[in-house]
Order: sequence, then C-alpha cells, then structure tokens
Amino acid sequence: MTSDDSKSDMDNNSVRQTDNDLNDFKNFTNLNTRLKRVRMMADYQFGKGVGKVLFDDHVTFLLSKTKRIRQIRSDGERLATVRAKDGFFTLSMKGASRIHLFLKAPALRVVVCDDAVPFVSKGKTAFAKHIISIDSTLRAKEEVLITDRNDRLIATGQLALSPDEIMTGNYGVGVFVRNGIEKEDNPEE
Repeated sequence: MTSDDSKSDMDNNSVRQTDNDLNDFKNFTNLNTRLKRVRMMADYQFGKGVGKVLFDDHVTFLLSKTKRIRQIRSDGERLATVRAKDGFFTLSMKGASRIHLFLKAPALRVVVCDDAVPFVSKGKTAFAKHIISIDSTLRAKEEVLITDRNDRLIATGQLALSPDEIMTGNYGVGVFVRNGIEKEDNPEE
C-alpha cells in the first residue's frame, strides 16, 4: 500500500464520517421539527401550553409510508394519533390524563352522571341524557375528556353534538367514546 492509497482511504473514511454526522444532524433536526410541529398542533387543538405537557422531549414518532406523523408515543405507549382525514389528534388514555392534569375544569370536559360512569368507563357511548355538564366552548367533532362528578377522568372521545344541543335536547349520542379507563387502547382509531 502506497502513501497515496492510505491517504485516499483516510479521505474516504473522513467523508463517510462526515456523511454519518450529517445524517445524525438531519435526524435530530427532523425529530426537533416534528416535535415542534406536534406541539403547535396540540396547542391549536387543545389550548395554549398543552403541546409541551402532552409531548415531552422523550416522545417517539411512528410515521406512515409517506413519512407523515401517524402516532406519537412515550415509553412505548401511544399518546395520540393524527387523524389522516383532518390532521387533528385522537387521544389515548395516557395522553388524555396528561391534558386532564394540566387543564382545570371545565376545560375540554364532559361530565356524565353517576349511572353512566360504569358504561362509559368501559368504552360505551355517552348519551346526551347522561351528560350533566359540558365545557360551553366546545364544538361538535372535537376530542373531549369525559369525567365523573368528582372530575376523575373516565374516558376520552369525540363530541357528537354541540354543547347547546346536548344540554337542551335529552336524546341521542352525546359523545362517541374512543377509550375508557377499563377498555383496551385501540391505536387504529
């Protein structure tokens, strides 16, 4: 091996190392960009400051084939899924509990009567007649936290009607429950 060959090998090694460093930097930048993006999305959907509480610095991302964010996880457990149809989050119970601890009542909350708690906590639908109070700033189709009278989180779901329709009408579906505290988390929803 001549000195020119060894110099060429050294140059190739340094180029490979530089490429690896660049890839590491790109991966860090992508991770940082994704984290900022999901935090902004959460702040928009759930309220200011929620993004940082919901998604700490140690989250991981599950991406689709097209490299779009599908799920955000912490310690291997799903916190939230990005709905493909509209880009909003659906929450797991772990994600909902983080938001529940951060936001004070009545923010994002739907309170159900004591009779409905066992059913709703198992993932059954919360009907309008079982809802005793609701955050008046909510809109139909928004993700909500379902609690009992004592503000204990029992489920998470999607609001079916506006708060006015729920409180004035006494029939129909109030909240489509996604996850209850006694129901297994379904990451596909």
